[in-house]
Amino acid sequence: MNPNQEFQQQVVLVTGGTKGIGKGIAEGFLAAGATVVVCARQAPEELPSHAGRSASFLPCDVREAEAVQALVQAIVAQHGRLDVVVHNAGGSPAVDAATVSPRFHEGVIRLNLIAALHMAQAANAAMQQQESGGVIVFIGSISALRPSPGTAAYGAAKAAVLSLASSLAVEWAPKVRVVAVSPGLVRTEQSHLHYGDEAGIAAVGATIPAGRMAEPADIAQACLFVASPRAAYMSGSNLLLHGGGEKPAFLGAAHNTTPPKAQA
Repeated sequence: MNPNQEFQQQVVLVTGGTKGIGKGIAEGFLAAGATVVVCARQAPEELPSHAGRSASFLPCDVREAEAVQALVQAIVAQHGRLDVVVHNAGGSPAVDAATVSPRFHEGVIRLNLIAALHMAQAANAAMQQQESGGVIVFIGSISALRPSPGTAAYGAAKAAVLSLASSLAVEWAPKVRVVAVSPGLVRTEQSHLHYGDEAGIAAVGATIPAGRMAEPADIAQACLFVASPRAAYMSGSNLLLHGGGEKPAFLGAAHNTTPPKAQA
């Protein structure tokens, strides 16, 4: 099948799809022929688009279960179906876990874990009614699989999302597949907030075996694969995209140490 037609006549929802990774994912599905809906709390100045086709926008605070249910119902009412949900909305600023307020931690977990469960539950209710079922893709994070200093609650929530994906895949099979795609470091329009100027971004990219951070399009291609019939047997699993991972710190320490001189 022509990859530009792979998702033709399919309806795809990308949460948090107005910027960053989410926008890249939305543009990837548009390029593959899908009808794409994006949601966020506020409408963007510019919608994701490809070759003259644009995503449509519906406002939604994914932290609110009722709002999520209304969103899914509106999509089904307008388009007649919902084939794929890519739940990308989430995130956290860097904070000190020892001193930040309990309310902050609760908010991070609510956004990054509870919202994912609400969205999956609403999507599943619609997809189970469809002969073709559907696919739910959680955007995870490398933070779920290694220490996440500065974003401890976020890393814990993302680890829980991986468990959620495996459990829901069992409960909702065979009609609905549930998978996770977990990026490592991704370059977006907000990368400078974390890594500084272009030199800082390049320096961080150089620590990755692939020689660069991922681009949103890299994550989009992974989502296109896991949501497609080519991945029909893939459910309850996590696709890790980290460019080869982070080099162990001890290697740099060992290489930067001058060996002691031999004794005469």
